[in-house]
Amino acid sequence: QVQLVESGGGLVQAGGSLRLSCAASGTIFSINTMGWYRQAPGKQRELVASITHDGSTDYADSVKGRFTISRDNAKKTVYLQMNSLEPEDTAVYYCNCRSVLTGKTYWGQGTQVTVSS
Repeated sequence: QVQLVESGGGLVQAGGSLRLSCAASGTIFSINTMGWYRQAPGKQRELVASITHDGSTDYADSVKGRFTISRDNAKKTVYLQMNSLEPEDTAVYYCNCRSVLTGKTYWGQGTQVTVSS
């Protein structure tokens, strides 16, 4: 029932910017904690940023000051604005949803971000 659809990935030069979007359906979006994770080839999936239902945010140290997570509850969408991109940011980025009410977790299909040097 719950579906997360990511968009906005692509190829960008180092120093450039991208904005990822994740549109949710089939869930009470306003009470969900939303997050962005990424997985690079040969690496474990890691948390990039998260935002709670009341707007509290958390970021991986590697992206602080460069990435911004936000949400639009009316549009049931979470965003990840990525600035000053580095080749090390290259990964598949996944949208994550966790219901505050149930604790159940859902994942999007992933979107590829490639940063060239």
